[in-house]
Amino acid sequence: MIDLRSDTVTKPTKAMLEAMTRAELGDDVYGEDPTVNQLQEKCADLFGKDGALFVSSGSMGNLVSLLAHCQRGDEAIVGKLNHIFQWEQGSAASLGGISIHTIDNSANGMLPVNEIEAAIRYDDPHCPISKLVCLENTQDGRVLSQKYTEDVGELCKEKGLLLHLDGARIMNAATALGTPVKALVAPVDSVQMCFSKGLAAPVGSIVAGSKDFIRRAHRARKAVGGSMRQVGVLAAACINALDTMVERLQEDHDNAKYFGEQLQTISSLVVEPVETNMVFIRMKNGQLGDLQNVLKSNGLLVSSMGQRLRLVTHYGIERDDLKKAVSIIDAALKQTAKV
Repeated sequence: MIDLRSDTVTKPTKAMLEAMTRAELGDDVYGEDPTVNQLQEKCADLFGKDGALFVSSGSMGNLVSLLAHCQRGDEAIVGKLNHIFQWEQGSAASLGGISIHTIDNSANGMLPVNEIEAAIRYDDPHCPISKLVCLENTQDGRVLSQKYTEDVGELCKEKGLLLHLDGARIMNAATALGTPVKALVAPVDSVQMCFSKGLAAPVGSIVAGSKDFIRRAHRARKAVGGSMRQVGVLAAACINALDTMVERLQEDHDNAKYFGEQLQTISSLVVEPVETNMVFIRMKNGQLGDLQNVLKSNGLLVSSMGQRLRLVTHYGIERDDLKKAVSIIDAALKQTAKV
């Protein structure tokens, strides 16, 4: 089975597993796990922030960030396609009492700066208080430029808002742009990055920001049950992922672009622009039908996103797998056309 559903399906490398068995451990609730502390210090330096906090997942990282930034009744401006709004069960609202104001993402994943500005509430007792803007980089595989993030950061400073970046795949963005990740996140007040997306670690995300932000995020992590004890066994894998898996992301990007080019030879498909490790395809007639299940029955796993299919390259996927995947898709389309 060729699994292109996500870059989360990777297995940890042998080096990661060995690092986990050798990790020096302590009780992280007391701040005494040296491996967790090492990871947090490493990430704070990587992002150019005062501090960092290890969390179990990207969704938890985003949630504790919003809880740290906003009081109940405050409002966060978020893209309609962004993970925080689409795929986190409305946790900011249900658990934090945070109002979410959504605006449309552009085709390139960005939230138009003028529309962010238009969404900011004026000072009126009838309205919630606009407190936070949330961006996502990458968004559906599309990269937000450094200049764009700087522009949004300037708007937030001008209007007195905070800026959070869901950077679950920020390393993919940095790789695609050839820009240090520290520069990409410089304008934001907080950033979340996931180690199990693209970097092949089994578990874990990090949030980074100011010391005061980390203090509040630490309290929020406790409130949502995110405190863990000898969690250095997981942090060790994340340290290894940072040391060994970032440079190889370019291989995933190259494979995705190759894959997209090959899929463009299938006349019934529309292939969206490929910028990182994600390939999105849809039918020219707009109807996918049962294609996802047909692909699965022929040995190819993909994700369905409405009337689009998402195919993600990752560690463990080689060019031969992609050549086979193209053949499976081509044959499946011919098969479904006859049904």
